[in-house]
Amino acid sequence: MKHIINAIVENQPGVLARIVGLFCGRGYNIDTLNVGPCADPMLSRMTITVLGDDHVLEQVIKQLNKQVDIVKVLDLTSLRHLERELILVEIGAPRNKRPEIMDIATLFRAEIIGVRENSLTMQYIGTQEQIDDFLAMIRPYSIMDLSRSGVLAVA
Repeated sequence: MKHIINAIVENQPGVLARIVGLFCGRGYNIDTLNVGPCADPMLSRMTITVLGDDHVLEQVIKQLNKQVDIVKVLDLTSLRHLERELILVEIGAPRNKRPEIMDIATLFRAEIIGVRENSLTMQYIGTQEQIDDFLAMIRPYSIMDLSRSGVLAVA
């Protein structure tokens, strides 16, 4: 099961390394990780997705709460929350295939942000499931480059 953890941390050098080390040292795998400043510039929000059962989640949260640099830890998995992920994908698009690719973009409300002679670059924002569906639809076309932001979430 995928768990989404939000951690408010002090915005200081080394905090990210200590938290990632905590996961690594205990053999837990981080599925996605996003870090950015909060409204208070002294704090940052870490959104971490972890795959595992409830025991894994319980251990992760206990270990995070022991860290000095962490102000607050919240498991969003069972709470009402909003989550989004951004994807940038460059697709091989010869002229005769562009209308098909643009139809898919329209269907998903993806935005075409770059056009080259033989490719289109699209931006799409959605949940992880929506992005997986989008990728399944465009996979038959040649994916030349792909970048995913990881999950961002708020309660």
